[in-house]
Amino acid sequence: MSVRTAVKSIQKIMRKDPGIDGDAQRISQLGWMFFLKIIDDQDQELELTRAGYRSPIPGKFQWRNWAANPEGITGEALLNFVNGSLFPALKGLSLGKPGDRRRVAREVFEDAYNYMKSGQLLRQVVNKINEIDFNSLADRQHFGEIYEQLLNDLQSAGNAGEFYTPRAVTAFMVDRIDPRPGETLFDPACGTGGFLTCAIRHMEKNYVRTPKQRETMQGALRAVEKKPLPHMLCVTNMLLHGVEDPTFLRHDNTLARPLISWGKDERVDIVLTNPPFGGEEEDGIENNFPTFRTKETADLFLALIVRLLKQDGRAAVVLPDGTLFGEGVKTRLKEHLLEECNLHTIVRLPNSVFKPYASIGTNLLFFEKGAPTRDIWFYEHRVPEGQKAYSMTKPIRLEHFQGCVDWWGGKERKGREETPQAWRVKADEVKARGYNLDIKNPHAVADDHGDPATLLADLAAAEAETVALRDQLKAILAEALAR
Repeated sequence: MSVRTAVKSIQKIMRKDPGIDGDAQRISQLGWMFFLKIIDDQDQELELTRAGYRSPIPGKFQWRNWAANPEGITGEALLNFVNGSLFPALKGLSLGKPGDRRRVAREVFEDAYNYMKSGQLLRQVVNKINEIDFNSLADRQHFGEIYEQLLNDLQSAGNAGEFYTPRAVTAFMVDRIDPRPGETLFDPACGTGGFLTCAIRHMEKNYVRTPKQRETMQGALRAVEKKPLPHMLCVTNMLLHGVEDPTFLRHDNTLARPLISWGKDERVDIVLTNPPFGGEEEDGIENNFPTFRTKETADLFLALIVRLLKQDGRAAVVLPDGTLFGEGVKTRLKEHLLEECNLHTIVRLPNSVFKPYASIGTNLLFFEKGAPTRDIWFYEHRVPEGQKAYSMTKPIRLEHFQGCVDWWGGKERKGREETPQAWRVKADEVKARGYNLDIKNPHAVADDHGDPATLLADLAAAEAETVALRDQLKAILAEALAR
């Protein structure tokens, strides 16, 4: 049976279970089960190739010892084992030295839950998962594609949509930033790991040629995720992408630390992120940012990113229109950004890119630490011709960014020219505007709707005709009733 068929069968079985309600619960259930199967397959390979290797999962709870036998425990016995033994044991794993891989397992299960109520159906799901061999490169690659689609389903799973950035967007941002093995790369709000996986693929395609380079690449990754579901899915995503030790991925709130406490030794070469926007942080978090005191999450992350970048460090960040035109704290934050960094490019995206989760204008900000901003180039990304908007059935694709890539001017951004979609604004002009970065395309041609006086006259004539037709209809109805 193919990997795709196996996953479809798993989803079909889960729909029969009364305990699972909606995409978010289904994906969460799949998340912890796939995690245990993937890490067990990985463990079995490492036990053969690495002397003295020990799994982070205690023997009794390793997938091979309770799930691998298709004739193994089922029904109430399986439910009792999962709910009464497996989950408590993994939630309560004791930790040793920093970097202990058991922390990854404990954090995955910390807020996980077994939603399935039928032990028989749970056994059927387990048996289907057993048909996938994650040590098989072909199986892992095929499953990786399917897993990506499962994550994409989060876009329609209520509030869970905030954890998923369209992969065309992440791939474009990674391509423009061009990370290399050994450069420390940080995503402070990593969601399901889209930027991390795109960065890994980019480096493996362009720069990684030896096991040592792969080790160097993985050793320079940094990430934090606050919410349990995306954290779990991100850990599994890392395992799928060949990361043997995902301890760099922390389950925490990056904003919970005072801004000033981030020292020079924690600064990074690259930040790639789509911080949550439209929401607010819990009470007290704003006190960690005394200069930029606000509860708005996206603003706090932007302040943190500016601090965390090394000299000459570079960043690509997704931010909403509100950050561009906002005042007050947002003004001080933008002033700080333009003084500390070279905000060289803003790519303006249409409202429909993040549908159905969000339908607001978003922007990709590209900047480098160390020199103040002199000029900002804006590039207006447009929906392809013949298409009114992006949607679930017609999402944004990487090739839709090709026009921007062609215009970009390579690594040095040389030869940029103003076009119907691109324009340049001097930093002094932005300052004169009160640091309002919501600058519309000056080359856009306003729609010609005609002369207002003529339009009003046409409207009045149409209304009069409507009244006359309504009176005629009333007369006809009255005459018919009189008969």
